[in-house]
Amino acid sequence: MAISKQELDFNKNEDEIKMMVSDMESKLRKIYEGGGKKRIEKHHEKGKLTARERIEKLIDPGTQTLEIGAFAGEGMYAEHGGCPSGGVVIKIGYVSGRQCIIVANDATVKAGAWFPITGKKNLRAQEIAMDNHLPIIYLVDSAGVYLPMQDEIFPDKEHFGRIFRNNAVMSSKGITQIAAVMGSCVAGGAYLPIMSDESLIVDKTGTIFLAGSYLVKAAIGESIDNETLGGATTHTSISGVCDYKAKDDMDCLNTIRGLMDKIGEVEKAGFDRKEPKLPNKDQKEIYGMFPVDRAKQYNMHEIIYRLVDDSEFIEYKEDYGKTIICGYARIDGWSVGIVANQREVVKSAKGEMQFGGVIYTDSADKAARFIMVCNQKNIPLVFLQDVSGFMVGSKSEHAGIIKDGAKMVNAMSNSVVPKFTIVLGNSYGAGNYAMCGKAYDPRLIVSWPTAELAVMSGASAAKTLLQIELASLESKGEKVDDKKSEELYNKIKSRYDEQISPYYSAARLWVDAIIDPLDTRKVISMGIEMANHKKATERYNVGALQT
Repeated sequence: MAISKQELDFNKNEDEIKMMVSDMESKLRKIYEGGGKKRIEKHHEKGKLTARERIEKLIDPGTQTLEIGAFAGEGMYAEHGGCPSGGVVIKIGYVSGRQCIIVANDATVKAGAWFPITGKKNLRAQEIAMDNHLPIIYLVDSAGVYLPMQDEIFPDKEHFGRIFRNNAVMSSKGITQIAAVMGSCVAGGAYLPIMSDESLIVDKTGTIFLAGSYLVKAAIGESIDNETLGGATTHTSISGVCDYKAKDDMDCLNTIRGLMDKIGEVEKAGFDRKEPKLPNKDQKEIYGMFPVDRAKQYNMHEIIYRLVDDSEFIEYKEDYGKTIICGYARIDGWSVGIVANQREVVKSAKGEMQFGGVIYTDSADKAARFIMVCNQKNIPLVFLQDVSGFMVGSKSEHAGIIKDGAKMVNAMSNSVVPKFTIVLGNSYGAGNYAMCGKAYDPRLIVSWPTAELAVMSGASAAKTLLQIELASLESKGEKVDDKKSEELYNKIKSRYDEQISPYYSAARLWVDAIIDPLDTRKVISMGIEMANHKKATERYNVGALQT
């Protein structure tokens, strides 16, 4: 029996995306090794667990976790020997039944020293805690600022010092912070555990001081060993700096579990949840339905049906503004409002052809009004991005694309219900902004391995940059034949393609994680659960939508 073209396309898509997921998992396994097996062995010889081992033993067995920034720093610091996962492991998980965020320095990577991306990643963890009133646990084991790059981590607003400012702000807001000193904690970094609400220190391996024994000797001539200077006995019996003394890593982690078990309840945001149901349609079919080829069309409805409970989706303005799909559903029991791009070529309400992945005036207006309604109903928003940008040309300009686009950006920016962004495919230009890119404060933003984030596609950018390069060469009197032109194009496109890779974005924390498409429901569900810890403190302003 002959296989149809549709079946062949499905099988090809499935193979390509499964290979992408496999490649992602292979990269992650390497990252999970931190500074390498030899350094892990040395860590164990000191009687210490690694950062990932500490988190694994702290969280409730058998519960779900979501790692933030696993690819942080990937490929960014080769001249410094690399910085796997930014030298810090961050996970959202459950401790004694309480959802929380855990930040653990990886001392196998440059002794846990802070690179610029380490600071950015730590600040992201604190941002998640503050945005969602989520308890935060710090497992400290760090040599402090990485001195060769101190100018990029020390003095600015979003640098190292912001961490301690956030400690103070979180305490004032009643957000639980527990810090455990399980290794080095030196210089300015010593303030982090003590500015937390409660602090623990592990005997013989944990130390806290503003200056170590060598610097003390050089500065004031005093001879003293590090343990006497700032060890566990010193800080629990003499200085009173720490609240709890633990005999080893496991004792420390068990004490944290006990502290988390005693936390009182907080007021919830009131997001609606019913009994979770799986989609009726097979989720694994997403692999075959989503085309890796940007030129290929697909129907976003079919993706949505495989993400939502019971495959039930109530579409808003179904026949209007068809290049954006809006509607209500449940994901793992949670009520959500979905805003999704449609890559399929469709007809508008006026019978005109509209190209998928592009935002038109009618679709922008529809999305803006839907966002407004979700805010009025206290329904969290989920953005499924596969967007090429806003429609250009005289017809769109005359129809007021800028005005309607501004409406959508305004509605989304001022949303007081939590927003969650999944980048499936394209995330280009102003489309990234309108569909709640990182700059618009999504509670979580993740991408599939198929994602591309950039001002424009690689081919479009390469053609534009090539024209500029050719004009420059011609102005110098150089003649460029077709062969030379093609070589320039390929060189430019290769460089640009590297920058639009999801790994390039994840390394710089433009997205919180790259995920297997089959984990999309888990990410959204865990995200809404954490967002439900914090009730909105302001009303949604709909004034800008009344034009």
